[in-house]
Amino acid sequence: MGDSAIMLRRNFKHTVRNPTSVFNAILFPVILMLMFVYVLGDAFSVGVDYVDYATPGMILLAVCYGLGATATAANSDMTKGIINRFKVMDVSRGAVLTGQVVASMLNNVIAVAAIIGTAFALGFRPSASFTEWLGVIGLVVLLSFSVSWLTVALGLAAKSVETAGLATVPLIMLPFFSSAIVPADKMGAGVAQFARYQPFTPIIETFRGLLAGTPSAGDAIAATAWCVGIAVVGYVWATATFKKRA
Repeated sequence: MGDSAIMLRRNFKHTVRNPTSVFNAILFPVILMLMFVYVLGDAFSVGVDYVDYATPGMILLAVCYGLGATATAANSDMTKGIINRFKVMDVSRGAVLTGQVVASMLNNVIAVAAIIGTAFALGFRPSASFTEWLGVIGLVVLLSFSVSWLTVALGLAAKSVETAGLATVPLIMLPFFSSAIVPADKMGAGVAQFARYQPFTPIIETFRGLLAGTPSAGDAIAATAWCVGIAVVGYVWATATFKKRA
């Protein structure tokens, strides 16, 4: 635990000192939200105020947009010999990965808080109860945990820092092919079917139901199952790659 805390502090300081990472993780999702709500919001007919519809999707986007920095940080430690220095210092191997994951989760939580604050400033008025807000927080943590492990695995598996950053592009783009921006029913044939059954749509719909005060058990079960599955794949892949390359 002590080694993990040290790695967490190290990784978090690296993120704070990198203006590009801070912009991508926190400020860019806020800019996207302002763009979609203020610039494009009136163009979408979604049956409710667009800020109410868009906020759940923006929460997921806020989580995804900080993943590139996590992947590059994990790859940098691996390819630049930092891991070997930690081994000489007798630092726990598990702490290296745990520090990356927890630092990524903290960045995600800050980004989500910025998105929700922006949403309230734009007129977002959720109907969620205290229990439903706890559900939102729990799902944010679970989602961050799962995609952070997958991102660390992608970073460790990449051959260079550049390819590590590119490896997260599908995760960043996937929310745009979900119900984050518009309902899947309004998409073209083929894309609509993909949007309905891809992992992020039930997660977004769970956020949307919780914030509206009308949660769906089916969406919540699907969202939890996807998050657990992604976390297991990411953890197994990351630890196996770390043991092989470190």
